[in-house]
Amino acid sequence: MEIPVAPGVKGLIFDCDGTLADTMAIHIAAWCDSFAVRGISCPAGFIHDVTGMPAEKIVEVFNRRYHHHLDAAAFAAEKNRRARLRLPEAVPIAPVVDVVRRYRGILPMAVASGGTRENVVLTLEVIGLANFFEAVITADDPVHPKPDPGIFLEAARRMHVDPSHCQVFEDGDAGLEAARKAGMVATDIRPFVGPDGRGN
Repeated sequence: MEIPVAPGVKGLIFDCDGTLADTMAIHIAAWCDSFAVRGISCPAGFIHDVTGMPAEKIVEVFNRRYHHHLDAAAFAAEKNRRARLRLPEAVPIAPVVDVVRRYRGILPMAVASGGTRENVVLTLEVIGLANFFEAVITADDPVHPKPDPGIFLEAARRMHVDPSHCQVFEDGDAGLEAARKAGMVATDIRPFVGPDGRGN
């Protein structure tokens, strides 16, 4: 099923993990392994609840919710390292990547992700989209994480497009909330993705 681009849109912004690339199993495995080596069981559903947040922020939420005292920076670094080792297995999510390929050279495009720059750039290389975007904004940039709209507003600024003329493609509730707060067209890609998570 083709994902529509809204009338009047002049710039496109894409989340990366779970939107452009089917990487969620990779990241969940990296989280579970990082918890397991510390003898901690990660509650089912927790990672899905915090999809789109940077890893360090996720650890902080975990600490508050489950009364732990994990070192957020060290844990996040280990999780991101574990994920990076598996990212060559990432595959493109076809309906979203089709939008990117259709609009290359027609509309400016950006990636706005809660992942690290190293992991996001590697993911884009693996799925063949390394040179398709005017800007790539990540957790390593000085922007507040989703659901704050800052990362999307920065993407619009770098594309030189008014936020009201941007369309965001997301698979996470925090990202969709951030897009709406930014005054952008928010598109949930999940209804367009087939049961295998990669598109119909």
